[in-house]
Amino acid sequence: MDPGWLSNAYAIADREGGVAVFVDSGADIEPLVAAVERWGATPVAILRTHAHGDHVVHEDQLAARYGIPVVAEPGSWEWGGLQVRGVATPGHSDDMVAFVVGDEAVLTGDTLFLDAVGGGDLDSIRHAVMDVFMALPDETRVLPGHTDETTIGREREQNPFVRVWSGAEPEGSEPVRVAGRDAILVVWSPDYDGKGKAWVRFDDGSDAIVGGSRVERS
Repeated sequence: MDPGWLSNAYAIADREGGVAVFVDSGADIEPLVAAVERWGATPVAILRTHAHGDHVVHEDQLAARYGIPVVAEPGSWEWGGLQVRGVATPGHSDDMVAFVVGDEAVLTGDTLFLDAVGGGDLDSIRHAVMDVFMALPDETRVLPGHTDETTIGREREQNPFVRVWSGAEPEGSEPVRVAGRDAILVVWSPDYDGKGKAWVRFDDGSDAIVGGSRVERS
């Protein structure tokens, strides 16, 4: 994890002496290199969840080091014992792709985090979280683009956005102000940066997911 951006980069191998993929490259690549060398694994690709700088800053360096391609689109791939499925999950960014690795893990980029979701188009984020991620088994590991790992089951039960979207909790009704506009706070959650994440509804009926620092609460 990069100490400033708090963005994650991952190395995943099928086995010792097998093949490996990297996922994103915003963090220091040396721990990734050390991991694949320790495993004796051969890197075959970089999976890019999206092209924001905090996720791709070292991508060219990593690709050149191993002469491997960057995969940044939906599809299905099999490298050795790694079975990977890329699913388009736009919302935080138009190019967002989540990668499901076998039956074990999903790399969610900046769409689903521990206790929170990514900022962006609300309907698109909700579709990705509820129709793509929540369709996975509870035991699936969630490896997000920032900070702590979680599981699908944990987020199903405890993520404030998921609980409201699933009907387990009612929408909130607290009056707030966002960038000088009156709004209703529908959901408040923790977020990886410590500032919180909010779903707000403005007086004109429009909805937005915004960083908690933009919300004025009384």
